[in-house]
Amino acid sequence: MKPENSRKLFGTDGIRGEAGNFPLDSVTVRVIGGSLARHLAEKNGGRPPQIVTGRDTRESGSRIERDLIAGAVESGAQVKSAGIITTPGVAFLARTLPADAGVVISASHNPYQDNGIKVFDPSGRKLDEESERRIETDIAGALSESAHVDGSADELKQRTESEEKTAAALRMRYLDYLAGEVAHDLSLGNLSMVIDCANGAACEIAPELFARLGARVIAINTEPDGRNINLECGSLHIEGLQRRVLAESADLGVAFDGDADRALFVDGGGNFVDGDATMWVLSSYLKSRGELTGDTVVATVMSNIGLELALRSHEIMLTRTDVGDKYVLQELIRSGAVLGGEQSGHIIFPRLSLAGDGMITTLALLRAIRDRKRPLAELTEGFQRYPQVLVNVRVREKRPFDQLPAVQRLVGEVEKELGSRGRLLLRYSGTEPLARVMIEGESQNRIDAQAHNLAEAIKSELGAD
Repeated sequence: MKPENSRKLFGTDGIRGEAGNFPLDSVTVRVIGGSLARHLAEKNGGRPPQIVTGRDTRESGSRIERDLIAGAVESGAQVKSAGIITTPGVAFLARTLPADAGVVISASHNPYQDNGIKVFDPSGRKLDEESERRIETDIAGALSESAHVDGSADELKQRTESEEKTAAALRMRYLDYLAGEVAHDLSLGNLSMVIDCANGAACEIAPELFARLGARVIAINTEPDGRNINLECGSLHIEGLQRRVLAESADLGVAFDGDADRALFVDGGGNFVDGDATMWVLSSYLKSRGELTGDTVVATVMSNIGLELALRSHEIMLTRTDVGDKYVLQELIRSGAVLGGEQSGHIIFPRLSLAGDGMITTLALLRAIRDRKRPLAELTEGFQRYPQVLVNVRVREKRPFDQLPAVQRLVGEVEKELGSRGRLLLRYSGTEPLARVMIEGESQNRIDAQAHNLAEAIKSELGAD
């Protein structure tokens, strides 16, 4: 394995890749565990670091977690595993045990073949970039020196009874926090809801949480087999949830992704409620209670202009960030705002958690429904999702768009035509040789034509052969 392959492993959401292949092979995962433990010990003056781990339901999760724990223990760490638990559940445990770090083995909404390693610091924030770079350097060093690191040669051992009890107690600690501190006086009696658990980490916790609060719960996709996580279910495939909500005459439905850090909804009429519509409902509710600090909501550049216009009608300002929940969180902390998120349903309430939590999002939405005594369909009124088009153009280089005269001329024409009732966004992909043209406006046909013209102009200047 070439060491240069490990120079940049951490993305905006930790390490991701195909399970079993670098960097998620047994040898590298053990190096990651050992490196994390050593750097944590350095930070806390040599005290053995405390680490809490958890995973989703992928078939590769147990082995990756065991390899990481082995590497960490070999380097002096003390590790507790919560077993199968949501990503925000691990972030909560890291903050409250307290632990020096929380590590989640998950690839979120990706298919089962993928997996990942995400690290949280004791505040519940993702690991800082300096620590990520130091771990990457350790991996590169281990590979370049052909260091001997035992892989997972032994058969995967069954967890002991004591380990299982510890894991169950950690999961219950998180469930009690949601049902007690977050939900406190929320009563869901006479409310029926369908929960799509995506055959993922929420399969046990979510149905128990909402049933404990008094709801009639119909839980679907709760039989993980290691390979069916996110498979035609969950937040990426809303259609099945829509059908079931209608069939059950339920008040609403909620769909989680594989690690339950995001939640998307369906109202009682079977209509889809995305992250933008959710932020509209929550911001209106919080403002009505005088709890929307600064009358500001934080979202990314990908949130629909319909959200911006709806918020403006209620004298609420939308602050946009780059794509990625880490940027949303940075702005929330900088500004002191209390609500932010993404169209994908990844919503952050920084006063409760610095990690997006699909169940906290659901509880917040249910509170708005209960307190305002109106169904979800009525609460989303006032939000109109505008037509949107996204066109990708393969490019040979990523020159600044303002250096392309023909493109700039078209940009000016499109923005003038859109006015305040539309939006144009040009950006380059951070991982692929692609230019992205995104336009929102009142007419689908018109924005399709505008996007096509801009894509052709970019192609003529920068198009790959």
